[in-house]
Parts: sequence; structure tokens; C-alpha cells
Amino acid sequence: MSVRRVDTLRDDWPSLLWVIAEVRGDGGAGRPQWYQLLLGADDQDPVELPPVCRLGSMPTPRGRAWLFDALSDEELALDFARVVEPEGTFASVRAIGGVHSNSSLVIDESWVLKVYRRVSDGPNPDVEITEALGAIGYGNVSVPVKVWRRGRADLAVLRRLERSRGEGSELALDSLREVFNLRRAPRDCRLDFVGDAEELGAEVARLHVALAEALGAEPADGDAWADDMAAQLHRITHGQLDTARIEQVYRRLGSADDLGMAIRVHGDLRLAKALRVRRSWMLFDFEGEPARLLAERRRRSSPLRDVAGMTRSFHQVATAALAELGSPDEELRLLADAWAERNLNAFLSGYASIDEVHRLLPEDRASRDALLSVFELDAAVHEVAHEIVHHPEVADRPTRAVQRLLEEDEGTGPTP
Repeated sequence: MSVRRVDTLRDDWPSLLWVIAEVRGDGGAGRPQWYQLLLGADDQDPVELPPVCRLGSMPTPRGRAWLFDALSDEELALDFARVVEPEGTFASVRAIGGVHSNSSLVIDESWVLKVYRRVSDGPNPDVEITEALGAIGYGNVSVPVKVWRRGRADLAVLRRLERSRGEGSELALDSLREVFNLRRAPRDCRLDFVGDAEELGAEVARLHVALAEALGAEPADGDAWADDMAAQLHRITHGQLDTARIEQVYRRLGSADDLGMAIRVHGDLRLAKALRVRRSWMLFDFEGEPARLLAERRRRSSPLRDVAGMTRSFHQVATAALAELGSPDEELRLLADAWAERNLNAFLSGYASIDEVHRLLPEDRASRDALLSVFELDAAVHEVAHEIVHHPEVADRPTRAVQRLLEEDEGTGPTP
């Protein structure tokens, strides 16, 4: 890693520094990637901060300075919020916990400030797409209130804090836990998720119709889709993946003649990217898969790519709920499968209930099913890449999903 730029956003102690760092993989020979860091510097060691937030000290013209993560310090985090929104009179801040590819803060329990860690020369899809959807009046995304940019790069965005019952993944896990605790069929449980799943499917379809209106649609390019999938596949180092066989499935898209239309899509859609608000769903985090290059994330794709992400998500949540139990018995495994199948079918039914979305999809039902299977495989490969980096101890789960999808493909052999 090498530091490419340092700007001082606040000069007094503690200082607020904006840093751009360049990172290259493969021992420095790989493609460069740029990350922004918001650092604090003080003339005293910030011992009140957790050790993971403290970066050590260094000499400066003003004496020795101790460096730390500025967003972990309330005073500097509020200062940065005022950099993004100079007219803001902010008074309180807290971090949003969990493992995320970016840093997010709740300001005054009314706003969410999202700071993008990875910087690219061009608009961030999370800003670009939500601004476009807001411009045509689509109401189930959180539109940016303020965007902090330098040059062409979107660096941070301020949005209103949405009040909700929770993320889709949280509500789904609650439903599964009740199924397991009672050992009853999902339909016989108070927290049955099926109505929520059907409404979510309908909302995703409405989102796709709105994306086509806001950002355009064009005929599908199967070769380009296959190229992007193959490029991502070959960035993954995992000996158990049959990359040649997987790429063979992808390449079938190049000879397919019924792929529907290409639109801008969410790109990383799953239950954790949906909020249950009042009587509807709100969708968020439109950056796409963080591991993919910005140019790939901004390219148009099939709406079925998002549908495939949700398909995988229902199975992921069921697997995660079983993992909480340690050693579940066969009855619980069957109940988890029943839950996933029931709610996935409800999601797909809700999606298909929106007439306008069908003009974006392949005309033939068999072609739709085959294309969905290809995107499910691509989504499972992405899961492998993510878990290898973040949770290597469970990378075998999506690896098994990839193997299962390949076996199913061999059994049916459909051509998209």
C-alpha cells in the first residue's frame, strides 16, 4: 500500500485527514485499487478508543501525532458529517455495526451517512441509480440528500434514516427460528414469511420496471454477460471450483437467442438488502458486488440476475439458521428446505404478478428458467469469493451450492 494524497479537513488537534491509498495485489504487480481513509491525528494517545481503531504514532512538524480511525471518534465523525453537509447542525453519532464493505454512521437518529471505502473514477452505482429512480418518482429507495464528491468520484452520501421492522434477512431468520422451535410446517407458524416474500417479489419487479424507465433498456448481449462472469470467475482462487465447467455454462449465453432485455440492476440483491417498511419493502445498497470492477457493475444485465440473487438468498438464510443449531437433525433440515421452497415460490409468484416486467424477460418459459439457472450459478460463485475473504471457515457452503447447480445443469442440459 502507498499513500497517494493527504488533505487536511480540520487543522486543530485532533486533526481530520482525508487520505487516498493505492493498493496493488500480486506483490505489487496487480491492478491498482484506490481506497479513501479518514484519519484522526492528535497530540495525545487516544487510549479511550478500541485498539483496532488506533494506528500508532509518527513525527510531524507540530510534534508527535497519534493516528486513529476518525469515524470512531464522535467529535471528528460529526466534523466529517458537516463536511458532507455544511448546513447540518448535527449533535450525535453512532456507528452501524456488522461486517460491511463501507462505513455507515447514524447521525442524530435521523440520517445515515455512508462513506465509500473503495474509490473509483466515476459515479458510484449506489448514488447514480438511486438518484435516477428518485427523479422518476419511484418511492421505495432512499434518495441521496447530499453527496460528497471530489472530481468524478462519489465519496460519501447522506440519506434519511428509514424506520423499519428490520431487514429481510432478520425477519426471515425469525421465521425460521419459530419453525425450528415449534417443529411445525412454516404455514402453521405465526411468523410465516410467505406474505412478506410475495410482496418482496412484486416490489423487485416494480424496481426493474422503474430501472428500465429511469436508465434505459437495450437488447441483451449474451457474449458480454458471459465475459463478465468469466472474468470474475478467474479472479477467484479456490481449488475446488471446476472453473472450466463453470465457464462452459456461462459461454452458452453467447449462442442463446432469447435472453430478454438488458437494464441496470441492483447487482447484489438479497434479503439483507431489503427493509420492511410499513406495508411495503424498501431496497437499498445499489453498489453491486464489491469484488467486481466498477465498469462491470455499471453495465446493463438481465433482471433475472437480481432474481437469482434472491433465489440464493432464501437458501443462504435457511443454511445460516441451521448452522445456529450446531447439529440439526433430519426433521429440522427438512423443515428448513420446506421453508426455503415455500418462500422462494412466493417470491417468484409475486415477481411474476407485475405484468410490465415480463417485457424485460425472455419470452419462452424454458429460456427464462435456463437463464435464471446461469445467474444462480454466477451468484453462488460470488458467494464463494466473498466467503474465502471474509469467512473462510464456511466457504464450503457456497462451494457445495456451485457443485449442486452444475450437477443439476448436467441433468437437464438446457440452453438459454
